Amino acid sequence: MSKQVQDAYIVAAARTPIGRAPKGVFRHLRPDDLLVHALRAALAQVPGLDPAAIEDAIVGCAIPEAEQGLNVARIGALLAGLPDTVGGATVNRFCASGLTALAMAADRIRVGEADLMIAAGTESMSMVPMMGNRPSLNPRVLADENVGIAYGMGLTAEKVAQQWKVPREAQDAFALESHRKAIAAQQAGEFGDEIAPIEVVTRLPDLGSGEIVVDTRPVALDEGPRADTSLEALARLRPAFAAARDPSGKATGMGSVTAGNSSQTSDGAGALIVASEAAVKRFGLSPLARFVSFSVRGVPPQIMGIGPKEAIPAALARAGLKQEAIDWIELNEAFAAQALAVIGDLGLDPSKVNPMGGAIALGHPLGATGAIRAATVVHALRRRQLRYGMVTMCVGTGMGAAGILERV
Repeated sequence: MSKQVQDAYIVAAARTPIGRAPKGVFRHLRPDDLLVHALRAALAQVPGLDPAAIEDAIVGCAIPEAEQGLNVARIGALLAGLPDTVGGATVNRFCASGLTALAMAADRIRVGEADLMIAAGTESMSMVPMMGNRPSLNPRVLADENVGIAYGMGLTAEKVAQQWKVPREAQDAFALESHRKAIAAQQAGEFGDEIAPIEVVTRLPDLGSGEIVVDTRPVALDEGPRADTSLEALARLRPAFAAARDPSGKATGMGSVTAGNSSQTSDGAGALIVASEAAVKRFGLSPLARFVSFSVRGVPPQIMGIGPKEAIPAALARAGLKQEAIDWIELNEAFAAQALAVIGDLGLDPSKVNPMGGAIALGHPLGATGAIRAATVVHALRRRQLRYGMVTMCVGTGMGAAGILERV
């Protein structure tokens, strides 16, 4: 028997600050502990909720091994003090892992199989490198028809820049604007609703006294934004991934994608609590946003950065909305080249895209980013009294994902 689809509401949304990797403020903080902090912060936003009523915790993680392996979702839920009855499942859709976790949690509620769910994401790029500790690609991906799977992310950005004719100057200008907007938002206190400050404790030996010196550092802001960057500084950076080539393969000069116009490797976590209308009434919760729609679409792996241009229209169609109805767009800035290509191809309103900066300034902790940016949208819609927001990103191996939220 089919069940009537019901609405899924986000009733809490919190995240850690984002630290730089591999030598940033969270370099010694485990990803499961980052997750614990985000989970506890989200639960603190709903003091009237009985945690035993939560059915499951779905957590995104792009490289679920080592310190963030062994089903980090279940481990994080238990370490956060949730009852043993709360389950845990770790999901991996690379950069869209956190957003996929939110969509899966919402779907369980929408089809009537749960009333309370946790959706989250966590990633430590300091402790677990981009490809993992022991990458082992199937040799078949090196065949001509599959070789795009083996391309590094930077190389796919170069291909997007070339195919969509995004010049280096435009990429650097976009990167500078990301930092400018992020710094302005930090100074205005706009991240205060979503960030749960965290204390970082370090213990170092004092060789003179033989004692252990304990240093506690409060962290309340994302570590990535730089007030001192400039177009001149960005222009001095060398291309990091490839030389530009024409369609025949002939080198035409250096590439255009640099460390300065790419997202920062990062550490962080985010968590949201999703509830049915029945749970909202039962526990006296105040919905922050309604989960409206979600879509994933595939594109050729070698131009993976363009994925949102396919996912965004699909998510809009499912929601029955026109593009103009979206008031706030968190478009993950994996690379300035791909973000500009998506904006230009779809005709997105630049004033609605990443109003508080994006991953070039704020960082991109892979599997956590979707949950983190969903928290940004939820609180931004309420703070600025806007109606619809979107989280969207490109995804490794050639995908795009997009999710739409509505302020309640």
